Order: sequence, then C-alpha cells, then structure tokens
Amino acid sequence: MSPLPHFEPRRELGRTGFRATRVGIGDLADRRVPLEACVSTLRRALDAGLNLIDTAPSYEDGYSEQVVGAALAGRREGIFVIDKVDHFDRPVLPQIGGSLERLGLPSVDLFVFHGVSTLAAYEALVRPGGPFSELEACRQAGKCRFVGFSSHDPLVLDAALNARAADVLMFPVGPLVDERYIEQILPRAKALGIGSVCFKTFGAGKLLGDTLGYGQPLAERPRGKLSSGGGEVAEPELPRLSVEECVSFTLTHDPDVALLGLSFPNEQDAALNAAANFRPLPAVALDEIRVRAKAAIQDKGAVWWNPATP
Repeated sequence: MSPLPHFEPRRELGRTGFRATRVGIGDLADRRVPLEACVSTLRRALDAGLNLIDTAPSYEDGYSEQVVGAALAGRREGIFVIDKVDHFDRPVLPQIGGSLERLGLPSVDLFVFHGVSTLAAYEALVRPGGPFSELEACRQAGKCRFVGFSSHDPLVLDAALNARAADVLMFPVGPLVDERYIEQILPRAKALGIGSVCFKTFGAGKLLGDTLGYGQPLAERPRGKLSSGGGEVAEPELPRLSVEECVSFTLTHDPDVALLGLSFPNEQDAALNAAANFRPLPAVALDEIRVRAKAAIQDKGAVWWNPATP
C-alpha cells in the first residue's frame, strides 16, 4: 500500500467549535471482511489525519459501530464521531444505549435522526414531547454533545433550518443530486452556522461502476456478442465517472465535510489522493460532469436520494 496524503483540520463544523478535515470517513463495515481488516482500514484513514467518522446501527446490523469502536480504542481524542437513531417509532434512549454499547464509548459527538425523508416524519419527530425531545434529554444526560438530522428530502432540511434546532445536518451533495441541496440547503446552512456533512459523492457507487448501489452488482447486464471466432466478447461497461471527477465536484461546492466511502485501501488511495489534489472546478466543468452523471446513472436502479420536484 502506498502512503496516503496527510490532511489537517480545515474549518469549524458549523458552530460546534470542532475543526474538521475537508473529508470524513463514511461507513466502511462489510461483514464479509474480518473485523481486524476493517479496523486496520479505518485506522489507516485516521493515520492520514481524517478526524470525522460516521456510523449507524443499521450499517451491517451494528457491525459498523463495532468497527468504529475498535478502531478508536486508545485514540478517541480529537475525533468527531457521528452516530444515528434509526427507528422513529421506538424510544430513543434504548437505541442510543445500544449504539454506545457496541461502540464501547460513554458518548459520541453527534446523534442524528437517520434518513428523515418525508416532511410528515420530520413533523412527528419534532412534535412537543416527541422523539426529538427525547434526543435532547439524551444530550443533557451527556450521551452526545450535538444533535441533528440526516435527510434525502430538501423540504425536510428546509424545515429543520427554519427551526434552527439542529447543530448539524447531513444531506447529499454530488454530481447527481437534486439541485435544491446545492443551491438552497447548503448556502442556508452556512449562513445559519449549522454544520453540513454531505454524502452521495459517488452516487452510492452507481457513478463509478455497474452497480445498483453499495456493492450490489447489476442483476442484468448487456450481453456480449459472439465474435467471428465463436467466442463471446467481454460485456461492455456502462457509462461512469472517475473518482477524481466525483470528489472534485462535491468539494467545489464546499460542504463543511464530504463523507467518502473508504471501505478498502485501494478506495482510500483513489479518494484521498483526489481530495488532496483538489482544485475548484469552473462552472463549465461542473455542468459537463452533471450531464455525464445522468448518463452514468441510467439502468442502475433507483436514485432514492432525489425526491420528485414539487
């Protein structure tokens, strides 16, 4: 493995007071990979200076939290840990307790409600005495320092910005996202001092390869034609973008932190070298990447992070 570039903290994550690196460590757990290997991969990213980690109970059914906890053993200081509340219809405290137990930590920096993707779901969370009040009580009890939401709907994010109750919001920013995330939500979050931690740089992997997302190979591919010699030629690759194009697109829009999937050392090499060599893209290059992203996503399943425009 080649050495990774080193990253230094860049700016505060909203008004949390924590100076985060430009890129953060997204979920990297894979139950097909031994715990020790996942831990080693995560520590490699920490050794490169990355200081923000994202996890959730639903990532590989708690395995991600176990990996994060093991990787942070003896090196918790200076790392911003994000975890999530997955179930909105269950009491919050037991969910947080289970996450902290799997992490082996007394607290994390930020708990967010995970995937709040309808306005009705958001309104149910923030009703008086509802789950958000429970999360605030957990904060007061020292289980976390900050609270927020992750969402795949600009209307939810807009409502959260209006309420000014979240310390950090998590939402998509990448070559194939609803423009409202970039043109409306991100600038408002910056103006209000609410942290932005953004994902979907690679479109759940769809922009980089022939997949339905997150390592799921396409069930059906265009079949290769028989060559004149009788053998079948290789199946053609579907359109795709490069890691550098995706990373540069997201970083040009300048969220506080871009979460990158870094599950394997070769993925770390590509993504972190692209981030280290980043230069802002001009508008014409951004537009060209958007056009190619639309082609690259065709026939690769649902784009669940983009709601229909009202």
